[in-house]
Amino acid sequence: MISLSDTAAHRVKSYIEKRGKGVGLRLGVKTTGCSGMAYVIEFADEVQSTDKVFEEKGVKVIIDPKFLVYLEGTELDYVKEGLNEGFKFINPNEKARCGCGESFSV
Repeated sequence: MISLSDTAAHRVKSYIEKRGKGVGLRLGVKTTGCSGMAYVIEFADEVQSTDKVFEEKGVKVIIDPKFLVYLEGTELDYVKEGLNEGFKFINPNEKARCGCGESFSV
């Protein structure tokens, strides 16, 4: 299961509303960085027949099943830290994160 904080759910709903289209939020990972993998987050305009869909606080979270092994149990939050703000992945599967915070390993 993937969960969203109240703040993240509110932010996703707001972004989809501003875009004027979209069915939910697509999460994934890609190979990159010094630790091996980086999170991918984008708005989804459609759901593929093979996708795994979680409904959380009125938001559909869509994941290609091949990424579930990396993302299972993750909470997505939206945080403001100083002048920066953005989505933050709280992933219990992470074993290490690179110093710059851009990539992780499991």
